[in-house]
Amino acid sequence: MTVMSETEAALSGSSKYVAYPEYKDSGIEWLGKVPEHWKCCRLKHLASIKNGQDYKAVQSESGYPVMGSGGQFAFATEFMYDKPSVLLGRKGTIDKPLHIDEPFWTVDTMYYTEMQPDTDAKYLYYLATTIQFARYSTNTALPSMTQEHLGNYIFAVPVLTNERTQIANFLGHETAKIDTLIDKQQQLIKLLKEKRQAVISHAVTKGISSKKGQQVPMKNSGVEWLGEVPEHWGVSQVKYAINPDTSITYGIVQAGPHIEDGIPYIKTSDMSGDELPLDGYSKTSVRIDAAYKRSKVFEGDIVVAIRASVGKSLLVPKKLDGANLTQGTAKISCGLNMLPKFLLAYLNSVPVQGFFSSISKGATFKEITLDSLRRLPTLVPPLPEQEKLIHYIENHNEIFMKLIKSAEIQVSLLKERRTALISAAVTGKIDVRNWQAPTPQSQAIEETA
Repeated sequence: MTVMSETEAALSGSSKYVAYPEYKDSGIEWLGKVPEHWKCCRLKHLASIKNGQDYKAVQSESGYPVMGSGGQFAFATEFMYDKPSVLLGRKGTIDKPLHIDEPFWTVDTMYYTEMQPDTDAKYLYYLATTIQFARYSTNTALPSMTQEHLGNYIFAVPVLTNERTQIANFLGHETAKIDTLIDKQQQLIKLLKEKRQAVISHAVTKGISSKKGQQVPMKNSGVEWLGEVPEHWGVSQVKYAINPDTSITYGIVQAGPHIEDGIPYIKTSDMSGDELPLDGYSKTSVRIDAAYKRSKVFEGDIVVAIRASVGKSLLVPKKLDGANLTQGTAKISCGLNMLPKFLLAYLNSVPVQGFFSSISKGATFKEITLDSLRRLPTLVPPLPEQEKLIHYIENHNEIFMKLIKSAEIQVSLLKERRTALISAAVTGKIDVRNWQAPTPQSQAIEETA
């Protein structure tokens, strides 16, 4: 009898995998049918679950890895356990099991496992990735897993140890191939983003020629980090490019408690994306907002982070007309000789971001002064050329974004395939008992195919 699920449908080329010849009902809702010769057992019969604990004696550069839910974050002078183990989240990030095969220390928001003699840590890791953590989480605000729930979680496993080892070896080989493909796509995404930034930065600081192969006449900008700029462009400061009826200013110092029907205000934490979000903002009272009229923003204004993510600049959409700012952000309202989209691209260019980084100061968090923002050297092409540059930037940005999106989709599909493959193998939906690790020769042919 052949049993295939929706999980296996996510496996491209799944026809090369076969099902076990016979299945039986596991009696467990989420397991369904399992291979006839497999058994159901609880996690605690495969490994003992132990508590991690805080460890303050850490080194900055060497020692034993200190593991958290996101992986290693420090080094310890001693180790907690020195055998292969699977780390499981106790609080917070509970759905990302980790495998480690070197001496380590783990913190009190994690569990570690001590394997039973017939359990391989790598096999248990693959099993653990299929745990339905949401089913047993005890806290929605801060997800938690108890030792009892983890220990009593039921898996279907082969009775024979060598079959478990075979599954682990198969998954180790196949997931390594998928991980390599994911890494290549992620490298491509990084390169595309760098190339996009370079193209935009070149356009807003060096201009673009109207004729192919013809260079734009250049002059010395008088600004070391800008170097040469187009001869016919003006070199000014941001404070001279703004609307004279406005000022470059930061926002509310003490916004008070959140008022549900109040006035939204923009914080640096709201600026993490490529655009300002349309909702989800903290809100202040009408009274406090009225005391900061100078920092109210409107469509086309530019918000600049002057703390934390220093220099990051985003355009204000129409939906945020009348919103305000905090003291960690500043606004720029462009004058008649400066188009907001051009200035935005200029502010986010590589040279300008490098300058912001060089002048930012602070131990707890980086920041720049309003005066340094006002005095920022700024290039001012003629308005018709600004419009052409904006069109050029938007066209190229669209091209790069399509390429980046395509690569991101590939990463997503590969991750789905990885998850589906692990699930199919450890739940017995595919039979890998006859799988053989490829020879170096066949591996080379496979990688070049």
